[in-house]
Amino acid sequence: MKALLLPIALSLLAALSCPLEPQQIAGTWYVKAMVTDENLPKEMRPRKVSPVTVTALGGGDLELTFTFLQEARCHEKRSRMQPTGEPGKYSSNGGKKQVHILELPVEGHYILYCEGQRQGKSFHVGKLIGRNPDVNPEALEAFKKFVQRKGFSLEDVFTPEQTESCKPEGD
Repeated sequence: MKALLLPIALSLLAALSCPLEPQQIAGTWYVKAMVTDENLPKEMRPRKVSPVTVTALGGGDLELTFTFLQEARCHEKRSRMQPTGEPGKYSSNGGKKQVHILELPVEGHYILYCEGQRQGKSFHVGKLIGRNPDVNPEALEAFKKFVQRKGFSLEDVFTPEQTESCKPEGD
């Protein structure tokens, strides 16, 4: 058993420490699970999420785009992230937010882990993303282990419903 655990642990470590090329993460991604420490009551958590589009820009920058409904109106959110020089780590909002993109050993799955400040309070959010909307049990298990290592409770992990992107007014 110990002989089996070492290769698994080493492959996970290697996958999480390999440099990430922007083209690897570019494309459409589906949010499969989320966790947050923002003291969000369960009724305030997003029940439905649209796919996230990641675009590789010049200089290693990435742009994340997604849509959401608020008060029956569609809104589009764009976030530009600049590489920090540390593999898989980006900053946005003038350095107020740090985003770690971690590749999982399960093909086509990553973790987006964001930490920053909002209205003077720190926050941490983790998202399991994949290339298709189906939940992969192995990827979900890896995500749960990651969030536990970050100090989250498994009770805080939730799976939002996938929706199609809406069209913001004016498009």
